[in-house]
Amino acid sequence: MGETMRDAFGKYLAKLGNYRDDLVVLDADVSSSTKSSYFAKAFPDRFFNVGVAESNMVDIAGGLATASLRPVVNAFAIFLSLKATDQIRNVLAYNRLPVVLVGAYGGLSDSFDGASHQSLEDIAIMRSIPGLEVLIPADSSEALRALEYALEQDCPVYIRLNRNQVPDLEARSDDQPMTRIRALRSGRDVTIAASGICVSIALKAAEILADYGISAEVLNVASIKPLDISTLSASVARTARLVTAEEHSIVGGLGSACAEALSEKGIAFRLHRIGVRDCYTESGPYDILLAKYGISVDEIVRQASALIS
Repeated sequence: MGETMRDAFGKYLAKLGNYRDDLVVLDADVSSSTKSSYFAKAFPDRFFNVGVAESNMVDIAGGLATASLRPVVNAFAIFLSLKATDQIRNVLAYNRLPVVLVGAYGGLSDSFDGASHQSLEDIAIMRSIPGLEVLIPADSSEALRALEYALEQDCPVYIRLNRNQVPDLEARSDDQPMTRIRALRSGRDVTIAASGICVSIALKAAEILADYGISAEVLNVASIKPLDISTLSASVARTARLVTAEEHSIVGGLGSACAEALSEKGIAFRLHRIGVRDCYTESGPYDILLAKYGISVDEIVRQASALIS
């Protein structure tokens, strides 16, 4: 297992502060959790703890962006996407202000705090806002590439991070940019498109499917919006079967984005979406919760096999 996304992200944010005088960081009184505390310690004059006031924090970030600064906003994904939706839409996206929004503790990863803190709607909300890009890194290395990418855009970008340790998927050089969709395994029988922690789960499932004689192509979908429709379409056109896997509600997330894009392309394919099936979740150990709500190797294997049979 690799370093937690939040630790890797926080340390890299502080590192970038040495090279970018325009970088400013804001947090909603959870810097010890989001790990923006690394930046706060290194650059206290460029760090702003606004308290438990996510909507105000986004407004402040928008103002800083108009002064040629590059704000990075940190909060729990559930509170950033729900409490600050108005400000994200009407202040940042409407005016194309280049603010990086970092939603920590995405999905079920705030497992013991229950449904009130588990963010299963944030991707659906964020991808519906015009002018806002949405990224879901699959490992710590990709989280750093996502930050680099976001800081170079002339629009707001939402990056969703997981709380826990995640497997390192690939060794990458420092100068390798983020790729919107990357094929991590080729296959001919079924496409598995996954995001976030589900990418490592999908890779394990593909190994088991291979033992059953099923060839699965695994796509790491790091960018939900914009979606790399050409790469996705090329894969599904070959396999005619798609399983999407995400740590999010099946409503409005990766599965919905893929279904919408492929349907407009007129590609004939069978689909199953893996994710939380439109319900409120509960508290408990992270791995147990993932399994309870069907976000697992076994569920991907079962659904991929069912599409073929």
